[in-house]
Amino acid sequence: MGASLRGRLTDGVSDQKHAVSSAVTQWWLVSRRSGRLRQGDPVPSYEELADLLDPATTVLLTVECQQGVVGPDSALPQLAQEARESGALGNVARLVSAAHDSGVQVLHAVAERRPDGRGANRNGRLFRAAERLPVQQLSGTRAVEIAPPVEVADEDIVVRRLHGLSPIAGTDVDALLRNLGCRTLIVTGVSSNVAVPNAVFDAVNRGYTVAVPADAIAGVPADYTPAMVRNTLALVATVTSTEDVLTCWKRPRREG
Repeated sequence: MGASLRGRLTDGVSDQKHAVSSAVTQWWLVSRRSGRLRQGDPVPSYEELADLLDPATTVLLTVECQQGVVGPDSALPQLAQEARESGALGNVARLVSAAHDSGVQVLHAVAERRPDGRGANRNGRLFRAAERLPVQQLSGTRAVEIAPPVEVADEDIVVRRLHGLSPIAGTDVDALLRNLGCRTLIVTGVSSNVAVPNAVFDAVNRGYTVAVPADAIAGVPADYTPAMVRNTLALVATVTSTEDVLTCWKRPRREG
């Protein structure tokens, strides 16, 4: 990626309240329209994206879009604020709704812990800090319910984990994806700091093609997400936008 394109992504990010969605979407649009991207590059044409996101072989994964993380009483208020004000959580909700309408399977990955903490990690600063937060992600409580405006349909699958950083490693997600015939996994949610990149890497390592609507993920600080997308996720995943995913699912499939 050229220096000028990198500059367009980062221009003004640090001093704009909605840096994540605006900067990442700008990067995606400029990349696709610049003519510099060839077949096989991270950002495909609409036709390639439509093939990649075939509803019959695509699964949409929401990561930690739960009340205790992105809700109004979040244990991580800065992250919750960024997820909402950047538009990321709203875009996750739009994708989930479109998936329901298009027959795309939705999986919701939830992080929780037992009240006694049994089985939970304590081998990192993040885990130890989480134990001291005023809001705990306890099994069976409101904190581990999916947060509005994201809706859970009867056909959705909710996968809960008691340990680790990844929604995939050590959970039922991989086996479920294989049984569902998944070839492409769309990763959305929070956070771009930890769980989202973990999900992307784990899915790629297990042989899935991964798509990331960059305006449907969030992290803190705001300028971290565009940097993560540009420098890391774009190397292993297809970076796209919410609008183009929705467009692909609305368009009729080509015959043959």
